[in-house]
Amino acid sequence: MARKRDDAALHLPLPDERQVMAFLKAQPDFLVRHPDLLLSLSPPSRWAEDDGVLDMQVFMIDRLRDEVERVKGAAETLIHTSRSNMSIQTRTHRAVLSILGADSMAELVEAVSDDLPALLDVDVATLCFEKPEGSLPELLAPGILTLPVGTVAKIMGGADRDCALTEEMPGDPALFGDGAGLVQSSAVVRLSPGGRSPDGVMALGSRHGRTFHAGQATELITFLARVAECSVRRFVG
Repeated sequence: MARKRDDAALHLPLPDERQVMAFLKAQPDFLVRHPDLLLSLSPPSRWAEDDGVLDMQVFMIDRLRDEVERVKGAAETLIHTSRSNMSIQTRTHRAVLSILGADSMAELVEAVSDDLPALLDVDVATLCFEKPEGSLPELLAPGILTLPVGTVAKIMGGADRDCALTEEMPGDPALFGDGAGLVQSSAVVRLSPGGRSPDGVMALGSRHGRTFHAGQATELITFLARVAECSVRRFVG
C-alpha cells in the first residue's frame, strides 16, 4: 500500500503560479528556512532585456552563486581529506601496536610482513638490512632480506633523506623478495637502529600505481619506521 501511495504522489500535478504565490504568502519565512532555494531561482532584472542596459545586480548575484558553489566544494574536499587523514592515522596506530607487540626479531618480521599489509592497505611489507660486518643471528630470521653494503644510502639518495617514494615502477626483488611482482608503487623508509645492527629499510609496496607519490606527506610512515627501529635495537642490541 505504501508503494502505491508513493507512486501516486509522483504523478500528482505540479502547483500552478497562484498556488505557489499563496503558499509563499502563507509562509513568509519559507526562504529563510530554506536559503539553498535562492541559488536555484532567477532574480528579476531591473531593466527590460531589449533596452540594452546591462544589469550588474544580476551579474553580481550570479557571481555570488558561483562563489557559494566553490566554497561548498572546498568544504566537501576538506571534510573528505580530514576523514581520510583520520583513517590513515588510525591504521598507523594499529600498525604501531602490532610492532610493539613483538617479543623477538622473528615476531617483528612477522608483524611487518603479515600485519602491516592489511593494516596499511598495501600488498607487501618487508624488513631489509645491509650485510653486517660480523655474525648477527638475529638478522637471519626468516623473512629478513639482506642488502649489499651501501644500498640504503643509494636508495635514499643522500644522508639527509629518510624516505624514498616511487610512483610508477615495478618492485625491486632486493627489497620485496618474492612479492616484487605485485609492486607498482612503493615507499622505502630508512632504519638506523645503531649498536651492532647495520642500516636497513622498511619497504611498503602496492599493486596500484601512485599509491605513493612525490609531495605526499611521509610523517606517519617515518614514525612507523622509527618504532620498528626501536624494536630492532631491543632485539639486536
